[in-house]
Amino acid sequence: MSEFDGLPLLRSPVAIAAFEGWNDAADAATAAIEHLQRVWSARPVGHIDPEDYYDFQVNRPTVSYTDSGRRITWPTTYVTAASPPGADTDVVLIRGIEPSTRWRSFCNEILEICHSLEVSKVVLLGALLADVPYARPLPISGSADNPRDIERYGMTPSRYEGPTGIVGVLHDACRTAEVESVSFWVHVPHYANNPPCPKATLALLHRIEEVLDVQIPMGSLPEEAAQWEQRLRVATEQDAELAAYVRELEERAGEDLTPRSGDEIAQQIERYLRRRGGPTGPVR
Repeated sequence: MSEFDGLPLLRSPVAIAAFEGWNDAADAATAAIEHLQRVWSARPVGHIDPEDYYDFQVNRPTVSYTDSGRRITWPTTYVTAASPPGADTDVVLIRGIEPSTRWRSFCNEILEICHSLEVSKVVLLGALLADVPYARPLPISGSADNPRDIERYGMTPSRYEGPTGIVGVLHDACRTAEVESVSFWVHVPHYANNPPCPKATLALLHRIEEVLDVQIPMGSLPEEAAQWEQRLRVATEQDAELAAYVRELEERAGEDLTPRSGDEIAQQIERYLRRRGGPTGPVR
């Protein structure tokens, strides 16, 4: 049973969701939701009752003390709402923990919340460990049911077969319920998997900018990403085996460059300039 005290009226909202656990390498995806909650001053909407979905020996409640006394905080999934400045739509932010059980019922609750808030689209964020060089732009794979989204975001339809997490199950539940959805997965270097990974979080936030066609204040994330790269650069300089492996990844990435058409590049630059407040005329 979800716990909500009245639902707000929102403008054609888009839901953005991420979950701790298997879907969240280096905490990159949930960090993106936390960043959006902070910079957009998101307001609480409600949360899902955790009793039916979480094993509290795996995800334990925490105790803290406030002015009113001792408080227990239970692990669960929280829903907040925000109105990004300059956007034509509001945003529903869903941040939770991958449930321990009853995944289909959990997805149904998420979809009921989205339906009640009249959500027009669900954007799912994930992060996975991969063989990628840290100094290059971190790749983002994704999938969508709408062919227009596949074309717009330059997605290669995924052919992955194997175990999946709650992001994959929720994406399939959206398709079954005929709710428009798209998922973005950032590839985190597996040799640098300790959180945080600000470069990966930045990559996901840039994708959200594309979806919403709005500028997101990035705060200190670009500087943190540069510091993250510098730490890895120092680490590779001190480890000959790691340095050789990263060079191999760089060479492999260089051989895997997929050329884009001039129109695709121009459209991407125009969207970027529009979000950043620059000139929006045709790019040649």
